[in-house]
Amino acid sequence: MSRHAAAYIVGAYEHPLRNAPDTSVAQLHAEVAAGALADAGLTKEDIDGFFCGPDAPGTGPLSLADYMNLNLRHVDTTNTSGSSYLIHVAHAAQAIAAGKCNVALITLAGRPRQEGKSKGALKRQDNPNQPDFEWENPFGIQILGVYGMVAQRHMHRYGTTAEQMAWVKVAASHHAQFNPHAMLRDPVTVEDVVNSPLVADPLHRLDCCIVTDGGGALIVTRPEIAKSLKRPRVKVVGCGEAPMGQAGGYFEITDTAAQKSGAAAYAEANVKPSDIKYVSLYDSFTITAMLQIEDLGFCEKGAVGRFVEDGNLISGRGRLPFNTDGGGLCNNHPVNRGGMTKALEAVRQIRGEAHPSVQVPNCDLALANAIGGQLGVRHASSTLILERG
Repeated sequence: MSRHAAAYIVGAYEHPLRNAPDTSVAQLHAEVAAGALADAGLTKEDIDGFFCGPDAPGTGPLSLADYMNLNLRHVDTTNTSGSSYLIHVAHAAQAIAAGKCNVALITLAGRPRQEGKSKGALKRQDNPNQPDFEWENPFGIQILGVYGMVAQRHMHRYGTTAEQMAWVKVAASHHAQFNPHAMLRDPVTVEDVVNSPLVADPLHRLDCCIVTDGGGALIVTRPEIAKSLKRPRVKVVGCGEAPMGQAGGYFEITDTAAQKSGAAAYAEANVKPSDIKYVSLYDSFTITAMLQIEDLGFCEKGAVGRFVEDGNLISGRGRLPFNTDGGGLCNNHPVNRGGMTKALEAVRQIRGEAHPSVQVPNCDLALANAIGGQLGVRHASSTLILERG
């Protein structure tokens, strides 16, 4: 049995706003927390553990706990960028198993759209005390440029085409049309993607994620509490986390840390890729999702181009339904950190609460994976496997 099997996700909430001009970041955190608690049937007085990432304002958990008037005995501020929030689920499960808390709240919120923080096209603003700063900053490293380089490398090694990458966006847009909160709800074609403006060869504009305000929250509890609530139970059965750097220059930029985090999660849950009914994948770019599909074992390395063709990621049509909310490519990508939204849709699928047009039949086992940092430079991957409880 998994050492995390004693923890359940009992509350999940995604903020409906994609533009939040009149709402502060702290207010967004409070609103998603209230939404997740209402979904679970709990109150803020039940919370004794709080998990947040670098998006938390002020002094992080101190400021937010005071703002929300929480009475806590455990906090965790693990920061691996966008992969933090799936790691928070794992750490919440571990804290619960160790008796550190009974009800854990995990929140994400931000206003990058209002604040003009579309980081993909901007020069990185790093702390000059970081060891990588003096080597990378003079070259004006950009997320768009690095991911374009990763995509080019995959094309060179494996013959992947722009049309194959476009199928990831096509699948996301097919799903987003059924999500009333999605920022982009119009379905697109392969031709639409490859004919959109080129932004970082070979990536086109429609290969890139959206930038939104908003956020989300999760509630993780002990099994006794979960069984007392009137909500479908979602069991945390497998967790994995792994960083990946440049190894002194001896590394392959089309490899991701999902190879290690996925293997750890599969082993802990005692399942294999073919057992998974649905996947939520971090889709900052189409190539990001494709590399995760390979490295999580859903196809051989280099074969993902052929794997995603012809709608194989579309729910009800393909072998691997993915991002049925529209993902970061179409639905929601708050704070440039998409891990939270990956967990939220996986929970909806396990509960059978996704839109009927995209709900995966008998979805009793789902996987969520997130990438934090930058592929091709340094990043971390977190993998979460959820089971109907």
